[in-house]
Amino acid sequence: MASEATTLIVDGPGGPRTMRISSPSRVLWPELGLTKLDLARYLVAVGPAFLAANGDRPVSLQRFSSGIDGEQFFSKNPPKGTPDFVRSVPVTYPSGRSHPQLVLDEPAGVVWAAQMNTVVFHPWASRAGDTDNPDQLRIDLDPQPGTGFPETVPVALELRSILAEAGLTAFLKTSGNRGLHVFAPIEPTHEFLDVRHAVIAAARELERRMPDTVTTAWWKEERGGKMFIDYNQANRDRTMAGAYSPRPLPHAPVSCPLEWDELATADPAAFTIATVPDRLAERGDPWESMHRSPGTIDTLLGWWNRDLDAGLGELVFPPDFPKMPGEPPRVQPSRARKTS
Repeated sequence: MASEATTLIVDGPGGPRTMRISSPSRVLWPELGLTKLDLARYLVAVGPAFLAANGDRPVSLQRFSSGIDGEQFFSKNPPKGTPDFVRSVPVTYPSGRSHPQLVLDEPAGVVWAAQMNTVVFHPWASRAGDTDNPDQLRIDLDPQPGTGFPETVPVALELRSILAEAGLTAFLKTSGNRGLHVFAPIEPTHEFLDVRHAVIAAARELERRMPDTVTTAWWKEERGGKMFIDYNQANRDRTMAGAYSPRPLPHAPVSCPLEWDELATADPAAFTIATVPDRLAERGDPWESMHRSPGTIDTLLGWWNRDLDAGLGELVFPPDFPKMPGEPPRVQPSRARKTS
């Protein structure tokens, strides 16, 4: 019996490509009955905006071979059978090892990723031509248990003001779940550790202004119900779902860019693979102008040095990173007390 398959004609810079979709009726979102073909069609519909946000960057593919409720894994290196129009670039990971990582340059490449059962796209903060120096400062507002999206709104607005004081223009998107991601375009003149320090400086300033609301505490037992400013998302090889990327949740949400004047009334659950194409066609892309006037992190690094002089040092890195200079012990506070 012939295998089920279909094709999509996908326009691109080199002309249209015929892209094969095997098992197009494979259900990825069981609750809604959304299939691999639905996903591919969504990615074609949002293709230009998706690539403006995620293209020309090293990208990790989060793949689900049997739907969002099944097993998942990440592809970073080009897998066997990668088309010749999907390129890769060498990147250096925190361990110091270097490997090629995928880069998406045209809509057909994104559809190929969907054919590989990719649901979530995780782009780096740096470009393929300069992978060591980010051109985006990214801050993840992460609600803790007992809080949700409404609590992120005043935090995001205050963070926007702080970044403006530092000479940066903030852009906004939903995480696709309960949180918010705030991005600022920057000149790619500093490597990841410097950008991490700039993020920490902004997060500490936010913490000072909203001490009852936000925290930079890495250990969950110290956060309480405060909004966590996840500074470790600024590290090398740390990524978040890209703009317009679907998320593996039952209602098929999308990490959706917003205008700032939408934030107060936004419902993140309303931005899905079914609704975002029409929204994009009607309203345009809120991130279209993001990289026209990048700023610098110089002011934020000045704040970082000011805080160093005041006795505020480095913060904890993720557990898979090598021990970093000036880093405090990676020991959960309650365990440290038991062994002291």
